Amino acid sequence: MKKGLFINGQWQMTEEYMEVQAPYSKEVVAQFAMATEDDVQHAIESAYAAESEMAALTAFQRAEILERLSDLFTENRDEAASIISLESAKPLKYAYAEIDRTIETYKFAAEEAKRLSGEMIPMDASKSGEGRFGYTIREPLGVIAAITPFNFPQNLVAHKVGPALAAGNTIVLKPATQTALSAHFLANLLAQTNLPTGAFNLVTGQGKLIGDAFLAHPKVKMITFTGSPAVGISLRNRAGLKKVTLELGSNAGVIVDEGVQLDKIMDRIVMGAFSNQGQVCISLQRIYVKEKIMDEFLEQLKEKVERLTIGDPLDATTDLAMMISETEQQRAVTWIEEAVAEGAEVLTGGRIENNILLPTVLLNVSSTSRVSCEEIFAPVVIVNTVSSVEEAIDAVNDSNYGLQAGIFTPSIETAFKASKKLQVGGVIINDVPTYRVDQMPYGGVKESGTGREGIKYAVEEMTEMKLVIWNNN
Repeated sequence: MKKGLFINGQWQMTEEYMEVQAPYSKEVVAQFAMATEDDVQHAIESAYAAESEMAALTAFQRAEILERLSDLFTENRDEAASIISLESAKPLKYAYAEIDRTIETYKFAAEEAKRLSGEMIPMDASKSGEGRFGYTIREPLGVIAAITPFNFPQNLVAHKVGPALAAGNTIVLKPATQTALSAHFLANLLAQTNLPTGAFNLVTGQGKLIGDAFLAHPKVKMITFTGSPAVGISLRNRAGLKKVTLELGSNAGVIVDEGVQLDKIMDRIVMGAFSNQGQVCISLQRIYVKEKIMDEFLEQLKEKVERLTIGDPLDATTDLAMMISETEQQRAVTWIEEAVAEGAEVLTGGRIENNILLPTVLLNVSSTSRVSCEEIFAPVVIVNTVSSVEEAIDAVNDSNYGLQAGIFTPSIETAFKASKKLQVGGVIINDVPTYRVDQMPYGGVKESGTGREGIKYAVEEMTEMKLVIWNNN
């Protein structure tokens, strides 16, 4: 089943294709077109040609397109979730949850399309501003290039496509090839809306070739990227005056204070660490627990983890399935073995069984072990004891990343202190750092990236502010 590129409202075939297999069943999902440099330029030119028509749409018309897209996802919810589950091995229950969030994300985008407004500037607050009237307006940037990863093939795409269209921009999307079937599904749904031809384009293929073409083309005004720090930092370093938003992942930590009812939080801890096989940018990777409650914490955690249902992602009861590839699973096992060699202890898991890396809990892990200081992006979580919340805050902050962090505590004073001292883009009080709803500002500090997603905030990134001053003297 050959899948082409979607350029200027048409499906276009190429000479070369890349075969993609389902990670779990190994069945061939599709053969995806490998775009050439000329193909990418054609997609950018098509987006550029659609700029004026897109910018001329009223707020109502842009909102209507996005509402229709949201409705189409609702009507095709089962198929959309099944595609995600097949191509990425995401358990079906989490695939459905992703589609439900995608529906919400496009609804939020539709609402934000109607809220594109500026502000009044009190010109006469200055001595020389008397008799003048000033205000700002927000205008679309033009062509936006979006590069997205495999782990949320609809909702992370929605966080780029939704605000781009809400703001009146055009877009060229380069999805992860492994999960490009979801992007094709999106293209077919968008074709059923009143979106101007050429406003959305889809290119698949070699990441470096497409990324370099995005960087080189003068008509691309912004690159929005979710993926690895190495690629993101390279894009930003070469982007010149193009706007860049980067979401580069993390090794998210949570602090568990004394006085917390452990049975009330354990489901959240397990979900945070193991949903989508830990392949989540804000997956819970590091847990810091006060000494007094450590034994009880480990007992409850081990019991919950070992009750997870492991197997076929397309089975509705499955909690955890195979990672995106055997290579990635093997890498994670190597990191686990390194940590053990450096003194860590395996509480549960730590090995591959029936081609699936079992959910793994490691104890007493060195802060310099890769499972602690790098992003493992696997069903692995470390648990270390701390003698104080201050020590735990220092441990969370001892990282090149800073996307989100969480703290469970009954103390308002402790929670407030943590909210001030944690060096992250988002602090979640009495929940895991894996918590996200799609209208909140989302992004990090340090090597976790730059800029913010969350529809309203992404719209701000994807527009240019213009100042207008009237002289009434």
